[in-house]
Amino acid sequence: MNVGVPAEIKPDEYRVSLTPAGADELVRRGHVVWIEHGAGEGASFADSAYERVGARVGDSEAAWGCDLVLKVKEPQRAEYGFLRDDQTLFTYLHLAADPAVAAALRRAGTAAIAYETVEDDAGQLPLLAPMSEVAGRLAVQAGARHLETPSGGRGVLLGGVAGVAPGSVVILGGGIVGTNAAIVATGMQAHVAILDVDLIRLRELEVGLGGRVTLLHSTQLGIAEVVEEADLVIGAVLVPGARAPRLVSRELVARMKPGSVIVDVAVDQGGCVETARPTTHSDPTYVVDEVIHYCVSNMPGAVPVTSTKALTSATLPYVIALADLGLDGAIERYSGLEAGVNVRDGSIVNPAVAEALAS
Repeated sequence: MNVGVPAEIKPDEYRVSLTPAGADELVRRGHVVWIEHGAGEGASFADSAYERVGARVGDSEAAWGCDLVLKVKEPQRAEYGFLRDDQTLFTYLHLAADPAVAAALRRAGTAAIAYETVEDDAGQLPLLAPMSEVAGRLAVQAGARHLETPSGGRGVLLGGVAGVAPGSVVILGGGIVGTNAAIVATGMQAHVAILDVDLIRLRELEVGLGGRVTLLHSTQLGIAEVVEEADLVIGAVLVPGARAPRLVSRELVARMKPGSVIVDVAVDQGGCVETARPTTHSDPTYVVDEVIHYCVSNMPGAVPVTSTKALTSATLPYVIALADLGLDGAIERYSGLEAGVNVRDGSIVNPAVAEALAS
């Protein structure tokens, strides 16, 4: 099979969907791999590294002209013309928050598989997990930086110092993003609270985080009480395939401390804060009611070397199966891949995505 790796053209996206090691595995299995010129440079992989393992380097038409196309982010408007009905696309899609991409995929008849809805045998999301880990850790770094007065923040050091109370970090959601955010925030010696509706998950976090975090059952009143007093709020909620639930209203944002910071990691699924809208690494923040909003929709793109290696390690087994067996054969091998198929034959076939787009 011909496997193509286009360069990412989304603003400030530096990751690549296949490492030279992954290309080597495919070439060894008899597949032809096309890498768009410069696609790996942002992640420190030169064209020559791909050529050494037998991959071919060409232009965007060569990469998009393959049977299986691997990307990191959803197709951008300038790429819609490359979509075809005899093509399988494997990438992050987040269609619930982007009807235009869904419409383009339907018109083209492309079989589109979303990393973020692929499931494993336990019903977990193995291809979303590595980027959630990265985003959770980056969220605290970004929040701490923008709390500094030169960045417009209220001038709070999250860890405090002797005789001065630490900053307050509130994390909405106790999944992978929230857990990794808590690990970094507690490492900075901040006061950390996680809110989640799943009591079983809260008990797991009590053990996993060693009692260093305040764990609260999530209710609207409970959210309001802690968010108003927070220095940094991290939105970390996820409903697979669907739009993120709105947990923080505009009215609640207005009651937050001036100079406090919101980092909404869920912004690529629509955001869990009413005032959230996608931003870029080049222009990452904006202010609403004196509260700084950091809502970069591709946060892991800021650390492309780490992110690319983490992502491609997780996706490679599925890529090999798709190349070896085709879509139907790969689904037979990995049954959870079927949940990843968002669009096929002009229709939205993932129920959660279809429901979100219909609402």
